[in-house]
Amino acid sequence: MSEEKKEPSKQITSPALKKRKQPRFRRQESWRYKRVKENWRKPRGMDNKMRKRVKGWPSSPNKGYRNQKDVRGVHPSGLREALVTNVNDLEEVNPEYEAVRIAHTVGDRKRTEIVNKAKDMGIRVLNPREIKEPEEKT
Repeated sequence: MSEEKKEPSKQITSPALKKRKQPRFRRQESWRYKRVKENWRKPRGMDNKMRKRVKGWPSSPNKGYRNQKDVRGVHPSGLREALVTNVNDLEEVNPEYEAVRIAHTVGDRKRTEIVNKAKDMGIRVLNPREIKEPEEKT
């Protein structure tokens, strides 16, 4: 049995492979009480209307809302995301079908290096963040 490494498809542009829009799943009673945030929490409780899927109550997330396998993990630009923590990680990125997201733990100095190198290599950075160069005092 030969295992060939499957080359991921390039940028996804086909209308058939676009992500379907999902409803905004809201936590039960979040629209009623200010103290209850909208962040999703699974409804639990014996008589819970959302858990019972009573008509007129918001829907809960389930496997029926899942997108196609080809589209999962794809950025709206049609490129797959690759997480980068240093400049050397950029060498493993294929600019044809991947875009780069810089990790949140990366500091300003290393971030500027990554952004500049990615610009030279023609790689798209999804979160470049404007960095102000320190002004020299005269």
